[in-house]
Amino acid sequence: MRFRASLALITFLSACASSAPPWGVHESRSQRVANLQRAAALPWRDGGQCVVREASQPWPVLVERCYQALDHDQVEFHDTTGRCAVVSAGAAAVGLGFCVLAAPEIVVGAVIVLGVVVVAVAIKEELDSYELRHHYPEEAGSGRGTRTAPRAAVTERKPKLEPEPAGQDWRPPVPPVPVDRARHARCEPIPVKHRGGDDAHNTCADRIPPNRYPGMDVLVGGKHFDALQVGVRVLWEIKTDQFDTYSGFLRDQVVDDQVAEFREDREIARNCGYGFVVGVSSAAHKKALLELAPDLEPNIVVTECKR
Repeated sequence: MRFRASLALITFLSACASSAPPWGVHESRSQRVANLQRAAALPWRDGGQCVVREASQPWPVLVERCYQALDHDQVEFHDTTGRCAVVSAGAAAVGLGFCVLAAPEIVVGAVIVLGVVVVAVAIKEELDSYELRHHYPEEAGSGRGTRTAPRAAVTERKPKLEPEPAGQDWRPPVPPVPVDRARHARCEPIPVKHRGGDDAHNTCADRIPPNRYPGMDVLVGGKHFDALQVGVRVLWEIKTDQFDTYSGFLRDQVVDDQVAEFREDREIARNCGYGFVVGVSSAAHKKALLELAPDLEPNIVVTECKR
């Protein structure tokens, strides 16, 4: 059993710490996909439904909300660094397992999975769907009025064999889709359904910017944003975390994760010619973010949206 457990741990660490996951640069750094990949190595009693619902949250928040859905009979937690023995009382109250699992890095020997883990159905479907949207955006846009040719049709096209007009200089063949057109297609906003089933969050995302596509996220540059503002090229990310109720430990984890997420989102938006705004529910949440990342000051507003 210990041999199998060691093998499972190696697999778990590889899945969480790999520097070159197979989903591409933007997707591997995306908080949602990173959370799904990390959770895929764990056993879930609910088929991963809680993880998919909460995957857009910072990892510590996901762990807090889905910890009870873990199959605890297959997981052992060990405080190998002693960090969890000295965290604040509020964080310790939720248990050693949560504290160890919520850590931003995986410490060898801290999380041991017993036996072989089959990726939860809901998590696998979400990752498969994300991979399809990234590699074949024309299929993600089908049924929404996009005019991109289906992948099968592109595959079946045959090159023309007609000769060039006499006297015309020979030119090398050009790519079927020029680079600038490919970038334009990637930056074109594609409405997609809100994810996660969080009604309070989705209502805020539709109301505050206000959203050009009510009831929908928007896919730009391979990233899901919560809203595209009406009348202007501004993408929004909405956070309705109950930040003021979090312990100091959890606040620090949330802020660290979100600063990295927002900087990446801002870069994606800029590269596609959009502005970027983050809406947070409280002034305390905004203050904590700006204390760590003053450069985000123009990008953060307080929405006062409630959960």
